Amino acid sequence: MTSFNVPQRGEVSENNQAIFDTLKNALGMVPNLYAVMAYSDTGLENYLAFQNGKTSVSKKEKEAINLVVSQVNGCRYCQSAHTVLGKMNGFTEEQTIEIRKGTASFDAKLDALVKFVKEVTQTKGRVNESVLNNFFNAGYTKTSLVDVIIAIADKVVMNYIHNITQIPIDFPVASEI
Repeated sequence: MTSFNVPQRGEVSENNQAIFDTLKNALGMVPNLYAVMAYSDTGLENYLAFQNGKTSVSKKEKEAINLVVSQVNGCRYCQSAHTVLGKMNGFTEEQTIEIRKGTASFDAKLDALVKFVKEVTQTKGRVNESVLNNFFNAGYTKTSLVDVIIAIADKVVMNYIHNITQIPIDFPVASEI
């Protein structure tokens, strides 16, 4: 199998070097998965613009989406990164694990979101009507639906890149469930 290294600053385009500098200043590091995107001269910039686009989804909801999608897609890197980010956005360790399993019993609205996201990801968008109705009955709207699907797509990109490259995880590794 082809092996992938994590590109260092001097191995990427000038544009990506500037992005690496921005990431390092903001995060204190360039996460390995972002660095791998710098194999493309435009991929990292395009992805960051997509990831940071305006949305009706809260940061906490987005982390729940990231945890569920990463679990369904079996991406250990993203499970680990979003466990850390989920805790930074108010989840406990136990809640991140429950979300990864596909429920959020501690919050009815979030539970509807998590169940919807799991169903969307597992069925590639062919969602059971009761799951969709539960999503809307919890207070989500058609705007929310579109923004949640965009957030799912965002995470699928990263899950697939890691699942193919298997670059080292540079976050505390998430618990197996």
